[in-house]
Amino acid sequence: MLNKIDNLLKETEGFLADKIDDVENFRISMLGKKGKITSLFNEFKNVPNEQKREFGQKINQLKTKALDKVNELKSKLESDIEFSSGMDLTAPAANLNLGSRHPLSIVRNEIIEIFTRLGFTVSEGPEIEDDWHVFSALNFPEEHPARDMQDTFFIEKNPDILLRTHTSSVQTRVMESQEPPIRTISPGRVFRNEAISARAHCIFHQIEGLYIDKDVSFADLKQTLLYFAQELFGHETKIRLRPSYFPFTEPSAEVDVTCSLCGGKGCNVCKYTGWLEILGCGMVDPNVLDSNNIDSKKYTGFAFGMGIERITMLKYGIKDLRLFFESDVRFLKQFKGSY
Repeated sequence: MLNKIDNLLKETEGFLADKIDDVENFRISMLGKKGKITSLFNEFKNVPNEQKREFGQKINQLKTKALDKVNELKSKLESDIEFSSGMDLTAPAANLNLGSRHPLSIVRNEIIEIFTRLGFTVSEGPEIEDDWHVFSALNFPEEHPARDMQDTFFIEKNPDILLRTHTSSVQTRVMESQEPPIRTISPGRVFRNEAISARAHCIFHQIEGLYIDKDVSFADLKQTLLYFAQELFGHETKIRLRPSYFPFTEPSAEVDVTCSLCGGKGCNVCKYTGWLEILGCGMVDPNVLDSNNIDSKKYTGFAFGMGIERITMLKYGIKDLRLFFESDVRFLKQFKGSY
């Protein structure tokens, strides 16, 4: 019996194969249910007691060698197959193209972070709105010419249901649900029926801000916007306010910043004025406060709004608005913002 084990050990050590199938056949013949090693274990009960220890050690040694031989040959033959297929396993791995944040997301988050440091909270609302929250509560009377300032996508009539044209509708909902003091910004997507071009789109993004409290002044508004502009464009940035008109603020102003490309000296981007328009603002009209059940004799406030696309174009020198919506990886991979 021991001689039989020795012969199987020699057979195992000398076994060679050129094919995976040959290795599998060897495994079955030695270790299968009806294999040679299995039959030796079945005969263990017939071995004299004085030989059982030696017999057990040798048969375990045989089984271990057979398993090692099978694994060794399989591994070698599988590697040979990979090399023969033309795969170079020593070649370095291909670089993975990592994604990056969209430039609009980078700038949006940067603007939010700046105003968060000033104590503003972030409010969001529905993109499909009713007339009250988008227009009427913001001092847009019916048939008022101011409604023509924004080309609206209407979904239903009587009552009017529409895609919001500005995120001021979120501010309306905040004023309805909260008591002053209110200090919030409202980032989001808005929709207007405009022809798509390098400088306009029917879908774009805004961030609007609202601050209502006792004794809020125009000076507070100006200082807030100066801080914002210097944090976003650099501490040398200056701002100027030009009189303007918005139905929901009085007085109202357009805000310009010194051109970041020429430092205010004048270039083709700023049309040689040294200034770039970035947002509109003003003191909240008392009619807006009263419409939202806020006592206009007790509270005052300011509001401002900006297009994220416009800010992003100014910040990165992008000249075509359509690039933001084309999902061109060559364009998007240039932006590695930390936000």
